[in-house]
Amino acid sequence: MSEREPILNIPGVVTALSLAMIVIHVGRLFLLSDDADREVLLTFAFIPARFEPSLAGTWFPGGAAGDVWTFVTYGFLHADWTHLAVNVLWLAVFGSAVARRFGTLRSLVFFAVTAAAGALGHLLAVGTAFVPVIGASAAVSGFTAAALRFVFQAGGPLGPRRASGEDAYRVPALGLAAMVRNGPVMGMVVVWIGVNVAFGAINLPMPGFEGQIAWQAHLAGFAAGLFLFRFFDPFRAG
Repeated sequence: MSEREPILNIPGVVTALSLAMIVIHVGRLFLLSDDADREVLLTFAFIPARFEPSLAGTWFPGGAAGDVWTFVTYGFLHADWTHLAVNVLWLAVFGSAVARRFGTLRSLVFFAVTAAAGALGHLLAVGTAFVPVIGASAAVSGFTAAALRFVFQAGGPLGPRRASGEDAYRVPALGLAAMVRNGPVMGMVVVWIGVNVAFGAINLPMPGFEGQIAWQAHLAGFAAGLFLFRFFDPFRAG
């Protein structure tokens, strides 16, 4: 087997997800007309108005099946290059750590589940508004939460006495109660929540982002990643 490190040392599943997002954005930007791109958004973006009883199953492309797949497909669409770059870079950092621990299949399912949780959280928070939600931020938030369960552990990739190679990603994870008592972890959680509330709920302007930030989806994706981590984690404490 080759001992060469992959480019930027990013796991294949993270590279594949990132490339899918980039290829889709390039296709929308350079290959589709404005009308065709609007059709893509109506078909694959998460639009809470799909669940408005007076519109459900009668107006949106995809019908009932679209009501299901848009809980995940919206994560592959982005508003602009800045939106895409932030999500791809954030996924490369935190998604890589989680993918090394979970493996390919678990990581793909985790992406889908946290994206769906983000969409559901947004729907419950805002109701059936006709405002498309796009971007991988909810899923990336889920990966961020999952990474916080183990990266600061002793022997972990950001912890003291870092283990060598893949062993750094296989350290026993923190339980939820232990997370509350862990200063670096709680510091990250507080900062992350504060940033989302500041730029979303308080509606502060964020350079490079137009329109409203779906901060409720970010929080729901983060919570899903935090609480569902144990069901995906192949390494048990002890």
